[in-house]
This record gives sequence, structure tokens and C-alpha cells, in this order.
Amino acid sequence: MSDLQRYIVEEWAEEFYQGRLPRREFLRRMAIMAGSAALAVPLLQSVGVAATQAELMEALAMGPQIVAQATGVTVPPTDPAIEVSDVTYPRSGGGDPNVGYLARPRGAGSHPGVIVIHENRGLLEHFKDVARRFAREGYVALAVDLVATPGGTARLADSAQATAALGQTPPDRLVSMLRDAFRHIQEVSGIRRDRIGAIGWCFGGGMTWRLATQESGLRAAAPFYGPNPPIADVPNIRAAVLAIYGALDERINAGIPQIREALQRANVVHEIHIYPNAPHAFFNDTGGNYRREAAEDAWRRVLAWFERHLKA
Repeated sequence: MSDLQRYIVEEWAEEFYQGRLPRREFLRRMAIMAGSAALAVPLLQSVGVAATQAELMEALAMGPQIVAQATGVTVPPTDPAIEVSDVTYPRSGGGDPNVGYLARPRGAGSHPGVIVIHENRGLLEHFKDVARRFAREGYVALAVDLVATPGGTARLADSAQATAALGQTPPDRLVSMLRDAFRHIQEVSGIRRDRIGAIGWCFGGGMTWRLATQESGLRAAAPFYGPNPPIADVPNIRAAVLAIYGALDERINAGIPQIREALQRANVVHEIHIYPNAPHAFFNDTGGNYRREAAEDAWRRVLAWFERHLKA
């Protein structure tokens, strides 16, 4: 199991223990991640949960538990100030192309770019909306879909399948897909090729960290409550990093001292901001953990950071 797959499993377990994920849905997701009910038994044991194979098979047979979600639209695709489109672009090593969603200011002009990296359920509407928010602020924004192997998030009716696909994709492959996105956005007309940043949340926050360690051309990064990258890779970071956390997110926050020390030791330009009374995933306005005051302030901080390191 990769460290990113372990991160997803532990996140599900945390939601289960906190009462935010019903047992049947938790078991179903774990079986999908493991690949079968039989393989899920030891996986559950690794996070302190006992379940029989029969119980897991029953959970799988009952199908997904549908949870209502807000639309996540604050900037509509029809906003006259922007242009949006679904995009495909080459994947390193061949095979099916990468897929994503591009939002940009309408009309001529030269603009910096931002790669938008989704949470562990794939490219949902919320992240397309964030790309449109950036376009309104004068950026070309590419929201990547890292569930591109099965053809994209939209092809999967079950979000647990999207999460499992992400967890089962080797981390190096995910980073390669993000570097493909970096190269693609550099080819968009009107882009300032040397002014590209990245932002991501949760799983996407972790991938933002990893992209920063592997792509020297990245100028700025804003990982939100993401798991640390391999600490040995931190000296490779050339981007200016704004790392954002919620004070109630104890599992992720346990890694803050280590990443802070590594950034300081490597002389990486950075700021770390922790929002009091904010939980994991507080920025996502379609989820139950949304905290408006913290999210709005974090957005202002990100815009100021990118203004300084991408637009200046």
C-alpha cells in the first residue's frame, strides 16, 4: 500500500470513528479500495476495525449511500468575463490522454496560470468552480482530473470508485500526470510560461506538495491540509509555498513540525497558516466541514500569495 493510499484509508477511518461515515458505507469503501471483501478484512484490521467477509459482501451488494451535496457553483460557466472548456492533452508514456477543465479570462492578454488539484473524490463541480474563480481573478486555471485512467471522474457513478482509482494509482504516476498538466498549461495561448502555480486540498494538497518537489518550474504552491511529501525531497522545492491547515485537523497537523523544519532547513520561501476552530476540508463549500469565515480568509491569502509570486 502506498503512503497516499494509506492516507485515504486513514481519512475514511477517521470519518467513521467520528460518526460522519456510517459503518456500512465505510465497509463498502474499504472493500472497493482493497479490491475484494476478503482483502478488505486485513485492511480494516490495520485501522482497528473488525468485520467479517460476509458483512463486507453485504455492504458491497447494497451499493453506495447517496449523500446530498450542494452544487458548488459560485461562478457560473456562462459568466461573460471568462471562457471554459473540457480539455484533453497527452499523457507521458502514451496511452489514454489526460483530461481536465480549463477556465481563463475572456479576450486577449497575458496571464499567469494555476493548476487546480482536487480532493480524493475526483474532479467534482466544486473544483471546476474554483478554476472559474481564478479565471475571474485574471488567471488561466487548469483543473486536472487524476481519475483519468478509467476515463475521468464523470464516467464513475460511485465516488468511492474514483477514490479507489486514485489510491491504486502509484504516486509517481500521479505526479507524472501533474507534470503533464504543467506542460500543457504552458502551451495555452496568452499564458505567462514562467508564472505557473498550483493549489490543492486534502489528497490534492498532498499532490501539490509532491508536484512542488518534482517540478522546478513551479513558481508558487498553496497546499491545503495535505499530507507531507517525502521529506527528503523538500530541498528540491523552488516554489514559494503557502501551506494552510485547520487547527482541529489533528491527524494532518501532526506532520506540521516536520514540514516546517524541512522548509526552513532548505531555505524555501514559505508561510504556514493554521485556522483556529477549523476542521479538515474547511474550504470546500459543498461539504459538511465548510467554515465560511476561514474559507474566505484563506482565499484572500491565496490570492495575495499568487499576486506576489505569480503576477508580480
